[in-house]
Amino acid sequence: MSFTLSTEHETLIAALQATMSGFDDDYWAERDRSGEFPLDFVETLAEGGWLGITMPEEFGGSGLGVFDAALMMTEVAKCGGMTAASSVHMNIFGPKSLIKFGTPEQSARWLPGIIAGKSRMCFAVTEPNTGLDTTRLTTRAVRNGDRYIVNGHKIWTSTAQVADKIMLIARTSERDEANPTAGLSLFFADMDRRAIDVRQIDKMGRKAIDSNELFIDNFEIPADDLVGEEGKGFDYLLHSLNPERILIAAEAVGLGLDALRRATQYARDRVVFGRPIGMNQSIQHPLAAGWANLEAARMMICKAAALYDAGQPCGVEANAAKYLAAEAAQDMCRQSMATHGGMGYAREYHVERLFREVMIPYLAPVSQQLALCFLAERALGLPKSY
Repeated sequence: MSFTLSTEHETLIAALQATMSGFDDDYWAERDRSGEFPLDFVETLAEGGWLGITMPEEFGGSGLGVFDAALMMTEVAKCGGMTAASSVHMNIFGPKSLIKFGTPEQSARWLPGIIAGKSRMCFAVTEPNTGLDTTRLTTRAVRNGDRYIVNGHKIWTSTAQVADKIMLIARTSERDEANPTAGLSLFFADMDRRAIDVRQIDKMGRKAIDSNELFIDNFEIPADDLVGEEGKGFDYLLHSLNPERILIAAEAVGLGLDALRRATQYARDRVVFGRPIGMNQSIQHPLAAGWANLEAARMMICKAAALYDAGQPCGVEANAAKYLAAEAAQDMCRQSMATHGGMGYAREYHVERLFREVMIPYLAPVSQQLALCFLAERALGLPKSY
């Protein structure tokens, strides 16, 4: 694996930066204040073909890999933090399961709209009483002729306020203690708001990207919208988990690099006691350590993405990348706030927004603690602890 970017990758990054050049700090600060979804940003990326970066060319995508998508999402987060990243995140990794396990007819029906940005999707997995214990999901889908009737409760479903499609995992048979991952099924259906009550969660940051509770009451899904085989949804879900961890890690690194850029510039410009504060080692050392930690996380992201694109197992690397990137980004945002001193607390300098948003990759899509549990078991061979 090369540790330098190819000319093609450099061109990709430059083109993406040019595409996003019209979306400055003021744009993202206003979205943070108003809570308005950044639709014009998403449409601009869609027009440039970026939403289809990993999608098949036959449906309008670019046919590139998760490595390329990770480069893209790092730059997106550098531009607008987790608000920018989350506005397109689901469209980048979510369709992976549809491509691999859906029928050709389903791909032809679903993918062009996702790639063109005409269709926005949300992903309903988590439930209030199960958290990360996915095998204990209780939302039920009962077959009734040529339809499934779904009832249940989901939480932390992002973009459900603006989505017209929903990817949903639900139980289609009783949980079997001997085989707890069986009996869950994956669906991709129209978002029927007559049967789905979407209630927005007021939260700490990333106001422009809604997070929601879903109360699902007799939601009818055509049997043709079942992805793959009934009862194998958990296995299909796993196919999306590693790319999601890789991309969330890339977004965390992008956000951390933006925080580092702002802190470094402020340290050059801010003069106290007749000298730039960046001359002081107490300012220099945390920023230098932050740079090193972000670069180390980026190397793990590259390894995980390269393994995934090569069809090799990458669960250990993907979880390690997510863990390292979240730790490095959170620390860097804290150090950026500290470097700015009192002005770090002011919205004018934007780092307080990054400080709030960095908790997203720290907490999701898997906790830091559960990532370490996975690494202890799979990388170190220690007994499973959960």
